[in-house]
Amino acid sequence: MKTVTSEAQLHAEIAEAKAAGKKVAFVPTMGALHQGHLSLIEVAKRHADFVVVSIFVNPLQFGPNEDFDKYPRTLETDSAQLVEAGVDLLFTPTVEVIYPGSQEPTKSAGPVGSVLEGAVRPGHFDGMLTVVSRLFDLVQPNVAVFGAKDAQQLHLINAMTKRDYPSIKIIEAPTIREAGGLALSSRNRYLDEEAHEVAQQLSAALRAGAAAVHPGGQTNPNLVIETATNALATPEAKLEYIALVDKDTFEPIENGFSGRALLLIAARVGETRLIDNTELTF
Repeated sequence: MKTVTSEAQLHAEIAEAKAAGKKVAFVPTMGALHQGHLSLIEVAKRHADFVVVSIFVNPLQFGPNEDFDKYPRTLETDSAQLVEAGVDLLFTPTVEVIYPGSQEPTKSAGPVGSVLEGAVRPGHFDGMLTVVSRLFDLVQPNVAVFGAKDAQQLHLINAMTKRDYPSIKIIEAPTIREAGGLALSSRNRYLDEEAHEVAQQLSAALRAGAAAVHPGGQTNPNLVIETATNALATPEAKLEYIALVDKDTFEPIENGFSGRALLLIAARVGETRLIDNTELTF
């Protein structure tokens, strides 16, 4: 695996790969890698011949009271994992490489970017789309792989890509979970043993909500939300929202809905904020 930091080095390596007829897959990350990230790389390897991973903690997607300064930065460990995973190229740009001018969002997430995660984290999705767009411009991949856990992020990336980068194929990779159901996240390392136990209740709440759906029959969306909410009845997990949306539009679903939906949850366990979701069919 080669590691590059500059735009020129990146372009040279990717140009060489494409000249050799290789298809390029891209997996953008903020580092602090875990098995969930490595599963994205495995998906990327199935769809391409040359896998590029970026590690960049993007300041534009952190709010003023969020954890940008303490977000885990573990480049040496991450690099070793990527070598083991068979990555071809690691891109570790500085802020100046990603944002050579001003650090201002250049993309707007629109109405979907202002609800749910966007309501809790104003400006987050504008910053996220801005860095993904910049990375797409730099890497010029054939395919890019994103995890299903960050469902609203994935929805917005799909919309931007269809509009602005139609030559890039977005691949959705499934959420990787611990044996107890907790979705893998870089922020899980903030959880002590007691908090970790509480955090597992998020996925349990999603499973309870999913069990309230009757495929092929009429299911009241409010019943699904109520069932999931009741399953998270613990003061140690401070619920921010549980929502049920159309997977294709991210609009709240109503009675009579038929199709794919997402049951979404966000909660704080101690000082750690966690999100999760599960796909349902009505």
